[in-house]
Amino acid sequence: MRYWKMTLAYDGTAYHGWQVQPGLPTVQGRLAAALKLLTGETVLPQGSGRTDAGVHALGQVVSFGLEAPIPGENLLRALNRALPGAIRVLSVEAVEAEFHARRGAVRKTYEYRLFPRVGVRPERICSPMLAAYVWDCPWEIDLGRAEAAARVILGEHDFSSFAASDPDRTERLSGVERSNVRTVYESGWSELDGLMVYRVVGNGFLHHMVRNLVGCFVDAACGRTEVSEVAGILAAKDRTACGATAPASGLFLVGVEY
Repeated sequence: MRYWKMTLAYDGTAYHGWQVQPGLPTVQGRLAAALKLLTGETVLPQGSGRTDAGVHALGQVVSFGLEAPIPGENLLRALNRALPGAIRVLSVEAVEAEFHARRGAVRKTYEYRLFPRVGVRPERICSPMLAAYVWDCPWEIDLGRAEAAARVILGEHDFSSFAASDPDRTERLSGVERSNVRTVYESGWSELDGLMVYRVVGNGFLHHMVRNLVGCFVDAACGRTEVSEVAGILAAKDRTACGATAPASGLFLVGVEY
């Protein structure tokens, strides 16, 4: 048995997230099918995280083992021929059996891309070529307020207020108590090519956490709430304290560190 670490990029628009779901197209399912086609082996590749439906990846890390003695460079080329164009294998690396893409991760980086439609004259129109990769935001956003709100969450906190109200089904059925404490090392907004980009680096993220953070920061940035309220939302440890979840289309898993 040989063990592999693989880095993927994918456009998540047409997929129901990373994790295999019966009867639905998923990235994990497409990768498993491609591996089966190439090697005849039934493999369930393990991802560093379970991106949701419509979420994209620039650097999703995957691990799996194969009995087939195929060289890494051949595996990369063959998979990119077998996979749909929306999923690309960027690199393949042989690793020890102990390597696990999810359990071994120590830092993850996400970006959220927002198209500020309002606040300029004439009002901007989001191109259909861009719409699947941003939040076409209908409110005027103050970058300074967004940045101030983002700084509030730096450090170690219980992020229950920003977790999905319905946790991952697998975790619910397992009956295992899960901690919602995470550490955020970087959290900030910037402007890039006409977009507002939120970048966050942490040791791990809860289900919907980044999208809920973005929704909260946008509320503060457009004046629906005050920046000073973000600390109270965080301290509440209650999902109902936070506002709406930002759309999936703007979220990218940028990279994973081990």
